Amino acid sequence: MENGKNVVSLDKIPRWIDVENGSSLDEENGDASFCNPYFGDPLTSVSGADAVGNGMASRFPVDREVNEKIYIWRGSPWNLDVDAVVNSTNENLDDAHSSPGLHAAAGPDLADECAMLGGCRTGMAKITNAYNLPARRVIHTVGPKYAVKYHTAAENALSHCYRSCLELLIESGLQSIAMDCLYTEAKNYPREPAAHVALRTIRRFLDKQKDELTAIVFCTTTGFDTEIYKRLLPLYFPRDKHEEEVAISKLPAELWDENGETVIDERKIRIKPLPKKASKDPPQAPVDVPVSNVGLVRRNSSHLASYLDPAFMSISKDPDQRRKEQWDKNVEVQRGWNWAKFLGFGDLAGPSLTPSEEYTLHSSYLSKAISLNLSDIADMKIVYRGGVDSEGRPVMVVVGAHFLRRCLDLERFIFYVVKEFEPLIQKPYSIIYIHSAASLQLIPDLGWMRRLQQILGRKHQRNLHALYVLHPNMHLRASILALEWFVDNVKAVYVDRLLQLFRYVPRDQLTIPDFVFQHDLEVNGGKGLIVDPGKNHVQQQT
Repeated sequence: MENGKNVVSLDKIPRWIDVENGSSLDEENGDASFCNPYFGDPLTSVSGADAVGNGMASRFPVDREVNEKIYIWRGSPWNLDVDAVVNSTNENLDDAHSSPGLHAAAGPDLADECAMLGGCRTGMAKITNAYNLPARRVIHTVGPKYAVKYHTAAENALSHCYRSCLELLIESGLQSIAMDCLYTEAKNYPREPAAHVALRTIRRFLDKQKDELTAIVFCTTTGFDTEIYKRLLPLYFPRDKHEEEVAISKLPAELWDENGETVIDERKIRIKPLPKKASKDPPQAPVDVPVSNVGLVRRNSSHLASYLDPAFMSISKDPDQRRKEQWDKNVEVQRGWNWAKFLGFGDLAGPSLTPSEEYTLHSSYLSKAISLNLSDIADMKIVYRGGVDSEGRPVMVVVGAHFLRRCLDLERFIFYVVKEFEPLIQKPYSIIYIHSAASLQLIPDLGWMRRLQQILGRKHQRNLHALYVLHPNMHLRASILALEWFVDNVKAVYVDRLLQLFRYVPRDQLTIPDFVFQHDLEVNGGKGLIVDPGKNHVQQQT
């Protein structure tokens, strides 16, 4: 290390066991400016009924000895005085694809040594000197590329990355390690699912090897990652019985092996020993079978079939293959008669998603949305936050006329919707859709809207209290009826007049475009309402 003025030792890093419940880890590290509205604290959002855990045994019980080895640091890992730091890189171990700032801090000798290692396979790890870093060694690992179709494979490859790093650490006689987030934006791995993999893999490893390690430092460089770890650490490293009970209710049933890798029951091969077959015949002397006839005897031993387990003989197909076949079947259905498409509602016959697939899809979109600059979509005022309805629920406003005239890039619009809706869908909320002056034909159609429903996920559908539709026409009513048929929990409330809407959502809680007031007058013939365009004010006609 050439200069040690920025070196951070372990005694300056907050230990997980010392972080107060509910406190921000950014505050612990001196950055209190960050506040993430996208995620709630699982320890405060859990209901009393869920917290008991239904009598289930904890898969990650409180272990103070393990918790004392966990540290969390918001900042660069290259300043930490530990035995080893981890570098997330590619198969060639080149500096262009390494973790940001590593090679600049370590110096050119690190790249020279990496070039001599002969590359590294995905999920594996290799070790080098640290050169100008305060750490003694750098452990390089290659994370997987992510695709929803191969979700399980990516999870297990990422789990193997963390385990390979820890195994190599112990083999090298080292005891402390700093690990940044191994997933990368370039490989499209969703942040939160990756954090789950990291935490459960390391917890499982420490359950077996805690005597070999003194410290594991989780390093985060963004407030977004810090908040994710803050929320998930209590699930895998609970510090008291309350956190342990919350983890029981929040985590799914045991789907992982002793190393933290995902296990799919359908892929297990079940082999039972052959039972001894009772025989009434007296024992016979063994017969020597010529070597040339051994294969023939084995092929003719049909009596073995009676001993084989039918569960073993009928091993189910690979889940990925089954999903592909299901997708192909849905494609065939779409090629046939589609009444919804014929009536102009769009293609509503797409494949349904499992809860885990929806969760992964939503996480992927949210991660990408937060990294994008979507100010151009925000300026269109297609979707924007309102206040609260008459019962205190937050409100999201959607202006149909703005969408039809201005929005062109539907994919960017989806990213914007996912980002804007995320803070609201954690609790019950309402949507106001303003159809005033919009065209008769829905653009995009309901097939696209169904896909958006899948991306927003089941939490959005579960917490959507009501969809208030202002100035609906017959085509829109028919379209929403079709959507209700294919999507659960769509509670549409049709509102023909602004004054009716204000019964559900107070006027002072809404920002409404001027043309909506004018449209309301034209549609209702001025009955019951007077509009003051200058003040944008609505009142009952006297």
